[in-house]
Amino acid sequence: MNTKTEPDSRTVLQVNEATLDFGGLRALSRVNMTINPGLITSVIGPNGAGKTSLLNSISGFYHLTRGDIYYGERRLTQASPHQVSNLGIARAFQNIELFSGMTVLDNLLLARHQNLKYNFLQALIYYGRTSRLEAENRAYVEDVIDFMELEPYRKRTVGSLSYGVQKRVEVARALTLGPDLLLLDEPMAGMNIEEKEDMVRFILDIQTEREITVVLVEHDLGVVMDISDQIYVLDFGQLIGEGQPDEVAANPKVIEAYIGED
Repeated sequence: MNTKTEPDSRTVLQVNEATLDFGGLRALSRVNMTINPGLITSVIGPNGAGKTSLLNSISGFYHLTRGDIYYGERRLTQASPHQVSNLGIARAFQNIELFSGMTVLDNLLLARHQNLKYNFLQALIYYGRTSRLEAENRAYVEDVIDFMELEPYRKRTVGSLSYGVQKRVEVARALTLGPDLLLLDEPMAGMNIEEKEDMVRFILDIQTEREITVVLVEHDLGVVMDISDQIYVLDFGQLIGEGQPDEVAANPKVIEAYIGED
């Protein structure tokens, strides 16, 4: 296993000896990961393995008990979610984090609004740089809507949409932040086969067309094996396997963990 303790500026994300405790419960135990740029890296494991805890630690919602997380040469270990987002890391949540009474367009504009850099007086006057930034951000959101094929739903309230479309809007919300690194927490959970196929296509396009590095947490092993460049496997908070899909599929510890879950 990788046990490097110093940041490597050639990598997008580095997790070093990550340990996370909640009272007497250990959610992560000395986890080491190196997420290389331009790849789709999946994190898999049985229920309760620590996958979401790992994403929460990367995105600043949890702070590690011990260990470090680096993004390039930036230490994220004690960073807030806002600071992590400003560095170019976006997160799509397992439980949809959208305003159900607002339209798709308004949800995405609201998410993008954090990129608007002007003061209160400029906002009141609304001309020059302020209006230009508003127009640029509106254009960015419209591009994301087109990319995620959400045009038919743009004026509909999120709460009126099917669950599969809501999950697509959740991914679109993360994309409006213009990330270099996208964390996807079970983006296909609860979807039917057709919706899963669409989401797989979007994830591959996010990687290739938008050149975004993807970290994917997903239970569908068929999908994971098909689209991942590298895979890490957690079980009870410990890293039990890593490598390319064929290596992970043949790992006895991984096989035991999944058979044990059944």
